[in-house]
Amino acid sequence: MQKDTPLPPVGQLKAEARLLRTEAAKLGQPISHSTALERIAEYYGYRNWNILHARAANAPELQVGMRVEGCYLGQPFTGYVHGLAACGPNGHRRITLHFDKPVDVVQFDSFSSWRQRVSAVIDAGDRSPQKTSNGQPHLAVSPLT
Repeated sequence: MQKDTPLPPVGQLKAEARLLRTEAAKLGQPISHSTALERIAEYYGYRNWNILHARAANAPELQVGMRVEGCYLGQPFTGYVHGLAACGPNGHRRITLHFDKPVDVVQFDSFSSWRQRVSAVIDAGDRSPQKTSNGQPHLAVSPLT
């Protein structure tokens, strides 16, 4: 994972570490909680847990009107959050984005399908749970810095 991708909230990162500990124990290779946190930090491309924690804790929350950037169906975009609403008990939200410039969401030369305003469900890490055939999330969004 790269440092310029949106990070999940600290609580989700800790939950990932707990899951890692559980899975390691099932394999007969128990690890400490601090080791699990360090491995999560490494997975996200950070040198250690303290750096990852600071970065994730300081990430601004998405808000209506906020300028954002990201990738929608493989196409990079910039724009703003047009709408945002809670969507279920698991931290998912429904987001509506308005792109500065329409993006072509079809990867064929023979035709195009342009989108300027899209809606999707995103998780606590600001990514859609649905993935394209190549394993990438349909939508990944982060505040524009």
